[in-house]
Amino acid sequence: MSDTEEEIRDFPMSRTCPMAPPPAYTELRDGPPRRVRLPDGTLPWILTRHADVREAMGDPRMSMDESDPLMPHRLLVPRIPRLFSFIRMDEPEHGRLRRMVTSEFTARSVRELRPWIQQIIDQLIDDLEALPQPVDLAAEFAIPLPCLVIARIFGVPDEDIAQLKEQTTIGLSQDVTPEQAIGAQIGMSEYLDQLAVRKAAEGTDDDLIGRLCADFVAAGKLTHEDLVGMVRLVLVAGHETSANQLGLSILSLLQHPGQLAEIKADPALIRPAVEEMLRFWAISQDNIVRVAADDMELGGVHIAKGDPVVLAIPAANHDETVFPDAARFDIHRAQASQHLTFGHGAHYCLGATLATTEMEMALTTLFDRLPGLRLAVPEEDLSFRDTSLVYGLNRLPVTW
Repeated sequence: MSDTEEEIRDFPMSRTCPMAPPPAYTELRDGPPRRVRLPDGTLPWILTRHADVREAMGDPRMSMDESDPLMPHRLLVPRIPRLFSFIRMDEPEHGRLRRMVTSEFTARSVRELRPWIQQIIDQLIDDLEALPQPVDLAAEFAIPLPCLVIARIFGVPDEDIAQLKEQTTIGLSQDVTPEQAIGAQIGMSEYLDQLAVRKAAEGTDDDLIGRLCADFVAAGKLTHEDLVGMVRLVLVAGHETSANQLGLSILSLLQHPGQLAEIKADPALIRPAVEEMLRFWAISQDNIVRVAADDMELGGVHIAKGDPVVLAIPAANHDETVFPDAARFDIHRAQASQHLTFGHGAHYCLGATLATTEMEMALTTLFDRLPGLRLAVPEEDLSFRDTSLVYGLNRLPVTW
């Protein structure tokens, strides 16, 4: 059946259960890619099957160039050249800029960070224990942990983190006015611009901004504007996704005490458990987009040069052909690591190792130190960030 003979669904699609992707994805996975309608009237193809999404992520003909006017645009802020740095660029510029920060996020570099990540976790839990109960675990633990980690890597002062977090939340929301989104974007850009100027003047290299200034800006390999864009990208990506994923992951273990008990009895299970959490929640719900740079066949349809494309990660991560009984949370799922939450190919998430390390350490320590941790409200009273491009909890009230 052609798109002219069937209803074109609106995107983004609504969830009917906060613990599951939109049910429309189940129907869409049963056939070849179809068109959907974005709020601005654009009619991109939507990919919902795991094989199709994975193939698109690995195909260089699927462009991520934000400067292409045909690229779907999901944010409320206007298109600004190079605003999202290398994440919205194609080769060779994507690789040139990405390589400037890659060494900071290798498995070896992250291992070296573990002692002070553990210190941050321990301090946050110390602070938790001093608060009156119930406590909002999202606000007091899941959000500040990745914020503190990524901010300290870059050299952002602790006292400025809350401001940047607020600006990020507003910028990714679909439930604010364009003026609010633009104001948040301008505020973050101005702050990072001033911070980079100060770091360059200080001439130190004991944090990532300082090293970028010394190694690349001073050498004429990186403009000041591209430095600000790169820092903004990695700061936002490094805390917003991890904070929401951590909150949802804590919820998963609170909902499945039997599986939590297994992890406590065998700490090695935390690694596959984290892979399942990443698969199950698939928090990048509405903003994984591409534009075809050439004619191509994908998923049984012809996608023409210039056609916009949406990659539905939650749909791919719940594809029953890859993840049988996908709606069930199971830390023993053998296929969990095949999830596409971190992407695939050249644009695979730069901070994947850091994110999984934070989660493994945070979850292990939290449930060891607070063995009586439990929800302080009925599950049906929890509220979720349905209108954000990154899915998550608004609050996670707990007691112990």
